Parts: sequence; structure tokens; C-alpha cells
Amino acid sequence: MMRQFDFEKIPVVEVVNEIMVDASKRGASDIHFDPLDEHMKIRIRIDGILHNYAEVPNSIKKNLITRIKIISGMNITESRLPQDGAIKATLQGTNLDLRVSCIPTSNGEKIVIRILDYTMSLAGVETLGFSEDNYKKVLEMISKPNGIILVTGATGTGKSTTVYSILQRLNTEQANVVTVEDPVEMNIEGINQIQTNSEIGLTFATALRSILRQDPNIIMIGEIRDTETAKIAVRASITGHLVLSTIHTNNSLNTIERLLDMEVERYLLASSLEGIISQVLARKLCPHCRTLKKTNEYEKELFKTVLGKDVDEIYTTEGCEECGNGYAGRIAIHEVLLFNQEIRDAISAGIRRDKLRDLVYKSGVNTLLEDGLEKVLMGLTTVEEVIKLIELEDDEKGSKAYGLKAALSNTDLTKTTTKNNAEPKVQKKEEKPEIVTESSTKDELVIETPNDNQQTEDRPLTLNDLINRSTKN
Repeated sequence: MMRQFDFEKIPVVEVVNEIMVDASKRGASDIHFDPLDEHMKIRIRIDGILHNYAEVPNSIKKNLITRIKIISGMNITESRLPQDGAIKATLQGTNLDLRVSCIPTSNGEKIVIRILDYTMSLAGVETLGFSEDNYKKVLEMISKPNGIILVTGATGTGKSTTVYSILQRLNTEQANVVTVEDPVEMNIEGINQIQTNSEIGLTFATALRSILRQDPNIIMIGEIRDTETAKIAVRASITGHLVLSTIHTNNSLNTIERLLDMEVERYLLASSLEGIISQVLARKLCPHCRTLKKTNEYEKELFKTVLGKDVDEIYTTEGCEECGNGYAGRIAIHEVLLFNQEIRDAISAGIRRDKLRDLVYKSGVNTLLEDGLEKVLMGLTTVEEVIKLIELEDDEKGSKAYGLKAALSNTDLTKTTTKNNAEPKVQKKEEKPEIVTESSTKDELVIETPNDNQQTEDRPLTLNDLINRSTKN
């Protein structure tokens, strides 16, 4: 159920504090404040899924936005331009490190708060869910004295977590480590971290030029966003520096093509790239309630074609008091490419994409699909999660025979059952909802359906719904 606040009795200051603390305790990664005509809707993202959380009346909306802008260091008089801010505080015994973004919309200002969690980064590379083979490749590439290592994936797939984990391992007394970030998400003792500021001309490219005069061993670039940054990063790597960075691409092959599209010279790219780590995040099965089920013909053929294994049973979701919907947390699915001389020669020679694909994926690389299905066999996630995240038609072994239409017809991808739409539970809650006051308990959330304005809670998604959504995306 929706969380309800008694805005007449509770000050806005306490409401904002309660929202941030409660969202953090529930394991949310983001808090969305969406302005609508009738009210402001608050949603929180847990395990990659947005859930409805609360509604704020228009009479309170402006005060709530102003409060968030004040504590995040934004200009409260400016409502026409986007703004960024940060919040670092301890509330109700909870340490909070938040990044705040505000943009103007037709219905008013929309705010999104990103909740930063350093737990995984501090735990080390070995805890990030790499398979044994991929883990060995990562250790080998970060042991190189120079070259570029890229971590790729969409927004919110844990790229920063992976990069910071690698930096923790490389941060030794013998190394001078310098980073250029926007923003600096995690302060690490012993590392020189630079926050870019475009307003005064301190861009990634400008900072990189100066860093090269600081006798660095390792350089971390928060993100390669443009041609200039890409070229400087490549040149830095071939002059004896190990360069770490992130880029928004889906897999190893797309990363190579993206850098070539940024007009990086082929011979420089071929000689500088050492490794590419591509990743996505899948929801993790709850270990308390996961259950075995028989595989259907589609799933059997998929495992046989991709992994060469005969699989009769796999784990699926059930739902219990610990998780609510069968999932608890998320796990990374990886594709790790360690460059060899054959791939370097192919990039330098400019061979066709299909031949480059053959070289890349026949050099001992486990694709995202292979790694995902291996984790299904380990009982860590479900086939539906893997299919939802990975484009099977683009995978080397996926082929169109296992694409979207086939997946929709042969898996539970389209089903929105009660157990899968239940709230991820964090703590025991009262059976009856009540208005929240200073002493009231926390209520449940309502999961928003994938297209809330076109689908009711009781109607399952149809095949056409999924195909239409895939087309739009």
C-alpha cells in the first residue's frame, strides 16, 4: 500500500528526512519526486524496479522541493534551469550519501535522489559476482603496466562499483593514482580525486592534460563522453599509464565500434586496449524461497544451444516474508574480453564487423547470455531476468530462434502474478494501513506496473503489449 504522511501534523523537514532514511533502509537506489497536475508522486527504485511510495498534495509540493534544494546546496530561487547537488548527513542513525538532480518540467520541478552505497566497492573485486574464468581475466588485465581497461554498460548497471573495486586493489604505496570524475562518488584515502567543473573550464580533457604532468601510474576517468577525452585517454595509455574508465555500450564488440566512431585512430586503439568488462544487473533469487521447476522445451533448447548442457530443472521465484516477490538484491552478469594480438591486428587492419565478431567471441569470451544462463543454473537468478536484460538476437549463440517472440511465448516473461508484483519486504509491517505520524509504523509499497497509464493491476501483459513496448524501446 501507499505510504501516507499526515502533512498537517508533521513538518516538511521531518517528512523529507523520513523519506530518505526509509528509502535507504528498504535498499532503494533512487527516489523520484514526479510533479503531476493533481499532486506530486514519489517513487523509489528497488532492485531496478520503480515502486509507488507516496503522494504529496500540491499545497505542500513547493515546500518539499525547496527543502530538498536547500539541504543539497542548490539555488532555491532558480527553477528554470537544471541543477545538481549533494547531501551527506547522518539521520536517525543512518549514514546517507546522496546525489540530487533537479530539472524543470511542464508540471514543475522534478527531483531525483541517487542513494550511494559503497558496500560492494569496499568489499573488493572478488565479491562482484565474476565467474572464476572472468575473475582471472580481470586480475590479469589490471596487472598490466599500461593500457586502457573499460567497464561498459547502461546507466545503473554498477559500472562505478566495479571501477572503484579495481581502484581499491590498485591503490598501493608504490602507485600514484589520479582520478577525474563528475561527480566524485566515493572518497578513497591515498587517491588524488579531481571533480570536474565545466563552468570554470575544468573538463575531463583539461584535467587529463594536467594529470599527465603529475607523474601518474594509474589514471581513472569517470566516463569517456566525447572524442577529445577518448583520444587523450588512448594517448595517455600508450605513454606508460594504466587508464581505467567507463563508457555506455552494451558489449565488447559495440565498445570497439563506439571508440572508432569517436574517431580514435585504429592503430592507437589496437595498441592501447587491454580489456573490456561489460555488465548488466539482474535481480537475484531469494535464497529462502526459491523453488525448482521443470524446464520447458524452449528453455531446454536454449541451454543446450548456448551452454551445450541438458538441463531438466531450474530455480524460479516463489515469494516469502523475507522478500515478498521472490527476489532479494541484484547480481552482475559479465562479459570480459582480454585482448590478444590477433584481435589487435584485426582492429588495426579494419576487417569487417562479422569477422571481428568471430575473433572476439571465439577467443575464450563468455558472452553476457552465457554468463547469465550459468548463473541461472547456479540458482542465482531466473531465465526471465536474463532474457529481459540481454538482446538474444544480437548474441553470438542466441540467434533469432530464441529471440523476443519466442521468449514471450515460452517463458513467464509476460505474467504479472501477485507474487511477482508484491513489494520487496524489508521489515514486518502492520496488517492495517494507517496515517503516518511521528510514532506510526512503516506501511507497504505498491509496485507500479510497467505502463501504469495503460494497464490495470489485475490485467496481465499480453503478447502484443510486450512486442509494442520492445518496438518503442
